[in-house]
Amino acid sequence: MHTNALIGEKSPYLLQHAHNPVDWQAWGDAAFRKARDERKPIFLSIGYSTCHWCHVMERESFESQEIAALLNRWFVPIKVDREERPDVDRIYMTFVQASTGSGGWPMSVFLTPELKPFFGGTYFPPDGFRQVLERVAEVWRRDREGVLASSRHVMQQLSEAAEVSSGAAAPDLAALDAGFYAFRREFDARHGGFGGAPKFPRPAALNFLLRYWERAGNAEARDMALETLNAMARGGIHDHLGGGFHRYSVDERWHVPHFEKMLYDQAQLAVAYLEGYQVSGDQHHASVARDILDYVLRDMTDSEGGFYSAEDADSEGREGAFYLWSREETERELGPSDAERFCRHYGVEQSGNVRHDPHGEFAGLNILYEAVAGEDLEALRNRLLEVRSRRVRPHRDDKILTAWNGLMLSAFAKAAQILEDARYLEAARRAAEFLLGRLYNADDATLLRRYRDGEAAIPGFLDDYAFFVQGLLDLYEAAFDTRYLDVAVKLTETQRARFEDRDRGGFYSTLAGDTSLALRMKDDYDGAEPSGNSIAIQNLLRLAGMTGRSSYRETAEKALRAFSEFLAAAPSAAPQMLASLSASAAPPRQIVLAGARDAEDTRQLLRVLRRLFSPNQTVLLVDGEAARGFLSAHSSAIAAMQPVDGAAAAYVCEGNTCRLRATDPQELVRLLG
Repeated sequence: MHTNALIGEKSPYLLQHAHNPVDWQAWGDAAFRKARDERKPIFLSIGYSTCHWCHVMERESFESQEIAALLNRWFVPIKVDREERPDVDRIYMTFVQASTGSGGWPMSVFLTPELKPFFGGTYFPPDGFRQVLERVAEVWRRDREGVLASSRHVMQQLSEAAEVSSGAAAPDLAALDAGFYAFRREFDARHGGFGGAPKFPRPAALNFLLRYWERAGNAEARDMALETLNAMARGGIHDHLGGGFHRYSVDERWHVPHFEKMLYDQAQLAVAYLEGYQVSGDQHHASVARDILDYVLRDMTDSEGGFYSAEDADSEGREGAFYLWSREETERELGPSDAERFCRHYGVEQSGNVRHDPHGEFAGLNILYEAVAGEDLEALRNRLLEVRSRRVRPHRDDKILTAWNGLMLSAFAKAAQILEDARYLEAARRAAEFLLGRLYNADDATLLRRYRDGEAAIPGFLDDYAFFVQGLLDLYEAAFDTRYLDVAVKLTETQRARFEDRDRGGFYSTLAGDTSLALRMKDDYDGAEPSGNSIAIQNLLRLAGMTGRSSYRETAEKALRAFSEFLAAAPSAAPQMLASLSASAAPPRQIVLAGARDAEDTRQLLRVLRRLFSPNQTVLLVDGEAARGFLSAHSSAIAAMQPVDGAAAAYVCEGNTCRLRATDPQELVRLLG
């Protein structure tokens, strides 16, 4: 079997290609030097291990001896895992989107030996790809200087487009209204969600809408978010047997999913359903949050506590094969009577229930969705889940990414608070300790991005710092261990030193000085994942309240000014940043509890705080002299906050003013308004 240079890598995606006849190189100096020495263009292929169309292009093209010979003869082929190197992916995706009008994975880009792009696309079928290779090679031979000049011009344009124009003033709060109306125009009142097919969950939009409701009292914003949560939970995008959600729906009804499961989706959707539960009081929202979290604990958690990245859409060579059911199979496994109940509830039909099947993969098969409501079929679901567990599982990408683990850490920490479930607090603690033990350097408070198979590597990016800090802050408010707050402060200082644009505000996504990167960009788009800037701003505002450091609020406000023109022009492109803008304009609320951590009176006060949807509030606990010393070093007012006559007390402070303390839960409800 042919083996190429990827065999020594840790990325599951790169290892999937280690036996292609293509002489793949990893992104790095050796490959760049080879391109310069041989004066060959680079063929850069970017994807990830659970990407369906990446698998298709591998089977059709990269396993072809003929196409491999062309790539090896005329190019230096380089493979990049976009999840390990989002910095590389972001630069060349910007080029592909600008030059073709669309983007996606696999991404296929041709670069000069100086790493400047000159032609690109996404998936190419084998005949078309062969023609592209021949044409690019011919142009490189005949007009190399023209290609080089064109690539320099392209990079100049991309550099200008990537430059964030810093506003002189804070963003106009009218951007919040504009964002709401943009989502209102896109809202699908029939099926939930926004826009038509394909339809993506986009939790950041739901996050913003609930905060817009909380700020403006706009019931329509709340209802759009809740109906979207309900519709997704009913649909086939939701795994009704095993829990969790698939990546997106190819139709507008949330019925036919693209079946891969990503950790970042599970994390953000769990938080969305938890917040939906706080807002609505609907136990169904809590139940869906639990099924996401329990899926992650069962199938996506490393023995040491970290969380794996993804599960594939494909198994046995077909998309969705692991998740699909025939009517005959349900009858065989459940018996006629139970199968009748199950099939009625989950829309299982004799001839199959998939109407949108462009590739003919689902004939005679069924995707489970909630066709009717009101039945408790947990026992039947568990029986079929056990049957499904004997099938060939999809590939699991078992690398552990700091950023995505930070998001999942937040979800478990919030679930521990809102659902009062000790299992989730333990999962959050184990994840935090894994990251701190494997991916955090305490000597200089720096992070690495990826851990797999005993190796931690790749200096952390902005989103690694921002998402992990968010997780640590949420875990502090769940466990009240000041060590987590202390590390969050240290990582925030490192983040500011390494990524902040001190002149114009905001944060770059990458470190300075990496000569392999053609651009240093500031990420601002809240898509499948929130942008690092959006979460960094939110963290700074929270830390300003928790520590009393005004410099954190100043840095957050400066960052918002940096993106003020972007927010004014395209508010719905950055719903998480809109949420941060809303938080910056609200009077910060800080609640300090003084009482024994595990005492029932402290728990009752905490229960009040955690039941309410109050996104701009921070909670601190003074449960002894060690905590008092640590917290009062940041905020001197805390030193005087004590229990009252031996009973736990809550001190509610807004802005620079603290109201009367409360010892009774109902009194605390009144103080909170």
